[in-house]
Amino acid sequence: MVHDEKSPWSKGAFFVFRPGFCRVSQLKWAKQEPHTTMSANDKLDALLAPVVEDLGYEFVGIEYSSNPKNRVLRIYIDEPERGIGVDDCEQVSREVSAVLDVEEPIPGQYTLEVSSPGIERPLFTAEQFRRFTGEQARVQMHTPVDSRRKFKGQIVAVDDQTVTLLVEDRQWELPIAGIMKARLAPDMDALLADSQGGSAQPDAE
Repeated sequence: MVHDEKSPWSKGAFFVFRPGFCRVSQLKWAKQEPHTTMSANDKLDALLAPVVEDLGYEFVGIEYSSNPKNRVLRIYIDEPERGIGVDDCEQVSREVSAVLDVEEPIPGQYTLEVSSPGIERPLFTAEQFRRFTGEQARVQMHTPVDSRRKFKGQIVAVDDQTVTLLVEDRQWELPIAGIMKARLAPDMDALLADSQGGSAQPDAE
């Protein structure tokens, strides 16, 4: 089998797997600078969402770190009925890699990662926030809201423009367009207790 420099598998792939989570990483390289008036994230969303969805997966969203010393493009995918395994991440990685090789939207060397959402699921859109109304989330804003950029609280309301978090005894209306990063923040102790609660218990006398 012949590998060229731009083959996504010529340098190998890195796999991470644990119950409820998987990720496939590979090193990539492109020559040209992107020519577009769109933001990098918007362009990547528009380019990659159809690829993921045509394979039958939910396109959750992307995280793109543009630091020239460590560029990383991370794509989150899901399949709500059965979850995501390593084979799913590998399949999407191959298809996405082929598109990236043609379009070259990211200049220079970068790492492509395809990942399941995991327990601390990232949230990108109003619909995703709406789906998890009632759950706890961590949100970081691009610019402060009332001198505050980081929030952790319950998602209590969502519309197309804002998400409302209940933080202690105050409700904060946060513009979705101004969110830098958001993730679910489940109670790990409660999840552990639930998982242990399923184990067999001794019969009562």
